[in-house]
Amino acid sequence: MDLSIEKKLIKADKAFKEWRNVPFGDKQKLIAKAAELFKNKAEIFGEIITKEMNKPITQAISEVGKSAMMMNYYAEADNVLKAEKIESEHAISEIHYAPKGVILGVMPWNFPFWQVLRFATPAILAGNTVVLKHASICFGSGNAIEQVFLEAGFPEGVFQNLEVGHKEVKEILEHKTVKGVSLTGSEKAGAEVASIAGKAIKKSLLELGGSDAFIVLEDAKLDDAAKFGALARLQNCGQTCVAAKRFIIQKSVENEFLPKLIAEYKKFVIGDPMDKNTKISGMARPDLADDLENQYKRALENGAEVILPLERLSENQFNPGLMYVRKGNPILQEELFGPLGMVMIADTDEEIVELANNIPFGLSNSVWTKDLDRQQYYINELESGTVNINRMTSSDPRFPFGGTKSSGYGTELSLLALKEFVTAKTVLGK
Repeated sequence: MDLSIEKKLIKADKAFKEWRNVPFGDKQKLIAKAAELFKNKAEIFGEIITKEMNKPITQAISEVGKSAMMMNYYAEADNVLKAEKIESEHAISEIHYAPKGVILGVMPWNFPFWQVLRFATPAILAGNTVVLKHASICFGSGNAIEQVFLEAGFPEGVFQNLEVGHKEVKEILEHKTVKGVSLTGSEKAGAEVASIAGKAIKKSLLELGGSDAFIVLEDAKLDDAAKFGALARLQNCGQTCVAAKRFIIQKSVENEFLPKLIAEYKKFVIGDPMDKNTKISGMARPDLADDLENQYKRALENGAEVILPLERLSENQFNPGLMYVRKGNPILQEELFGPLGMVMIADTDEEIVELANNIPFGLSNSVWTKDLDRQQYYINELESGTVNINRMTSSDPRFPFGGTKSSGYGTELSLLALKEFVTAKTVLGK
């Protein structure tokens, strides 16, 4: 291991030994200060995001603002980590929540501030310290986040950005100072990191891919469903784990709904990411665009039909595509991470649920119907960490976020996230 990296890990471990004893309320005050700094510098940090991964500047600024809002939620949260007294025959009968120590965050490029802070904020508030391995194109974002923590008054070593590549992750995770890992990324990356953590008997949290269903039933408000469906597929150029990747439309409204969806889709015109009027720009890297184009071609070779062609305009830009996909097409077992959507048609609720669930992923789903009984049916039957009714998927710090199946395990956001990287310690005595 590079000596400079080992020094940072040791620094994080040393900081942990003091940070874990800082009162919960004092930690919250520092988080509130950091949130204020992020909010005040949202435009500056938004430009960093846009320059690194091509996100339209208004979306990048909003990402920083949302991160500040999330941090304020934790700055004002109830202390669910205080010792719990349990009724028993013992004179001392309590549960204590002890932070684990140094936690490694392996974070992606698609939301360079949000993903990092969504993991780091509750982990740090719980008393842990954090070292970040960010995506290689987002080192500027990682360094900016570290500077905010220092400027807010956090002790040195509580949050550190490590400018390292994927090859160094194994050594870092195996280091004696590191007690757990949180990864947001692909299924492949999650499996590799979880394997390393498992062999070392270290806690892991995985937030992986998704292929979310956007289900439109015959009694839905079709105009709203079309508007939010296009946005749910194409915001951040479709590079979102909870993007609406599969539109499952009830057959009776196909002819009415699909033209509305196409019309909304066509409002997303490729533009300069630094222009505040731009709704969609290029993908983060040319190789990612290559991957998406190859998936599109394979889908067509296996029977998919073009609704709107995925037209490549440059090395990383596409006019967004939409295609009919039938049950059995191998593309349904993959995640499309870019501006390409799939349309599937089904008749009954049972057929729709079967299509929605018949994939490896289980992150989030969106169902559009006014019928209360049908809403409850889908809530019960859909295999995903989140079910949205008459709204597109979006995360909210008040509610737990996570998936099932190949979409990962563990909880981010909400008060539950505060207990992800702690040990529940039983204390009994006479």
